[in-house]
Amino acid sequence: MPRQEITSRQNVRVKDAAKLRDARQRAKQQRFIIDGVREIGRALDAGLEFLEVFICPALCGSPAAQELALRLDECGAVVAEVTAEVFEKLSFGERSDGVVVVAATPQRTIDQLQLPPRPLVAVLEGLEKPGNVGAILRSADGAGVDAVIVVHPETDLFNPNTIRASVGTVFSKQVCVASVDETLAKLREWKLSIIATRPDAERLYTDMDFRNGAAIVLGSEATGLTTAWNQADVVGVRLPMRGIADSLNVSTTAAVLFYEAQRQRLS
Repeated sequence: MPRQEITSRQNVRVKDAAKLRDARQRAKQQRFIIDGVREIGRALDAGLEFLEVFICPALCGSPAAQELALRLDECGAVVAEVTAEVFEKLSFGERSDGVVVVAATPQRTIDQLQLPPRPLVAVLEGLEKPGNVGAILRSADGAGVDAVIVVHPETDLFNPNTIRASVGTVFSKQVCVASVDETLAKLREWKLSIIATRPDAERLYTDMDFRNGAAIVLGSEATGLTTAWNQADVVGVRLPMRGIADSLNVSTTAAVLFYEAQRQRLS
């Protein structure tokens, strides 16, 4: 299909796509917007449904951007070439890779997760900051966490800041949203040790055995975990704090625990 041309910032498709910076519009349209060569490429590799593609040839200067633009011509979406002025309305922050995509919001459930024996699972409950969610997803991907379950998120997974902070790892089929009841039921069904991070816990994270299948549960920095996790089979752990602060940023805490778990599992 030949590319269309859009030269006006008032074009209806451009205006509708730009609205997707707003969470309410993402929920209403069941679509979201992706910037960046790396992030778009990972969404494409993950099999997301692309609905619209906006390419600014004048800004596609890198070989990676040019290669992606060619791939997007074959993705089945409507592809439009836009001017730099139009692209400025669509792009997020300082991104200037020259490509923006609108994708259908994937509906991934906890029942669709595919787990190996003795999996390592991360559970994120009530996290408010999209940058923290994205950073945790990036650390989970790097440490080889098998799945991430996002419980009652205060920000949607496809917030532009989450996508950017995760460098596109948010698009993995092993990331889903679920309720706390669904999540607890599944963790028990999978027979995982449930390890919850709590600043006031007695046990250190290094005292735990992550080798036989475990779920690492992290809560909101503002309010911590809800009382749903006050269960007999949920073990609280903490990181040692040597200064005046009582805890680390939740994304830093997550990275420490993920890599400790994998250190044990690979030793």
